Amino acid sequence: MRVSIVGGGIAGLTCALSLHAAGFRPRVHEAARTIEPVGVGINLLPHAVRELAELGLAGELASIALPPHRLGYHDRSGAPVWEEELGLAAGYHWPQYSVHRGRLHVMLLAAVHDRLGPDSLHAGRLFQRFEQTGTGVRAHFTDRTTGTPVVEDADVLIGSDGIDSAVRAQLHPDEGPAHWNGVHMWRGVARSPQLLDGRSIVVAGGTPGAKFVAYPIEDPQTEGGEALLNWVLEVRRAEPAGSRARSSRRVAPEEARAGLADWNLPWIDLETLAERSPAVFEYPMLDRDPLPRWSFGRVTLLGDAAHPMFPMGMNGGSQSIVDARVLAWCLAHGPDPAAALHRYDGIRRPTVNAVVLANRDLGPEEIIARAAEQDGTLPAGRAEAIANRYRNLAGATVAQVNTHPSWTVPDPATTLTRRQAAGSAPPSSGP
Repeated sequence: MRVSIVGGGIAGLTCALSLHAAGFRPRVHEAARTIEPVGVGINLLPHAVRELAELGLAGELASIALPPHRLGYHDRSGAPVWEEELGLAAGYHWPQYSVHRGRLHVMLLAAVHDRLGPDSLHAGRLFQRFEQTGTGVRAHFTDRTTGTPVVEDADVLIGSDGIDSAVRAQLHPDEGPAHWNGVHMWRGVARSPQLLDGRSIVVAGGTPGAKFVAYPIEDPQTEGGEALLNWVLEVRRAEPAGSRARSSRRVAPEEARAGLADWNLPWIDLETLAERSPAVFEYPMLDRDPLPRWSFGRVTLLGDAAHPMFPMGMNGGSQSIVDARVLAWCLAHGPDPAAALHRYDGIRRPTVNAVVLANRDLGPEEIIARAAEQDGTLPAGRAEAIANRYRNLAGATVAQVNTHPSWTVPDPATTLTRRQAAGSAPPSSGP
């Protein structure tokens, strides 16, 4: 089966690796001319780490990432509101990881080149449109270097091209613009003294637009030295004139210092953090309304193209990785590509759509919003109930992650034999 993937980000590369592990030979088409290790921090929750480990990437991931042990919610003065253990400390069989997004991206790219070959990814190809027939999909691209058109025929087309997905736009032409909640995120990375115990994620403040987040993404190079720290400050300001820009605006150093000066957190030197950040960029906080359908015949959506969400609960990238694994499993367990994509849609879309809506209602960060309404206090039982409700909704409780049957396709040859014996009827449910 020929599979074309539009978009070579974290979701698209994980999809390519998952399809390869299931016995397929996918090809990835990325609009950027080069893939470089850019960006800031990202958290991978245990349900995503499990999937990367089952792809044989546990060692590579551990070598570039840091496993946080604790998440702490704090009020605007830095006083603790509630905390919980993470990863192995919380009872998961897999750790949680904080990692530089660029390093994760490069790690996945290296795995794709190593396993699928260098010709499996084509950079500088801008997707234009697709056409479906009864037997396949024809995708049209423009080579951004030469300007020439490129056409590729495939059995399946996967749109993994982000929040402004051109594949999604063709499937849902009347959708309209992304939804903005009025918040901008200032994001930076800087060398800093260790934060608390050196293994903590801290979220301080209250509602969106009045929040500060920080966590380490690399250990100190020497004992007791400074760690690489990812930080986010949320601010509210007027929407820029014209169409809402997706590219990042660079925040001037004096502007970053002024924004952070409104905060006084005893466990971090914010002025020094601003001064040491080589660059601070601003991103609007955007999502899109949940879709009633991702899959149309032999075309489907994956990752941010399917479910862009507000960054509450650290779930966006993790859910995209699970998408990729489930999609590969469905294609490997059904002889009819359209039926397999429909099955994937039915397994993943209801869960992730619910997470998108939950994140609009603050997700687990409802804990600090409610605490802010009650003078910085919240009963421990109430906080735990909010966190557990969100984890259950996302399919990310300890029991759900540790006991769910694997999405790994045992052996491509065995699977092919089973598919041939099964005829045209795919299994009725997932593992």
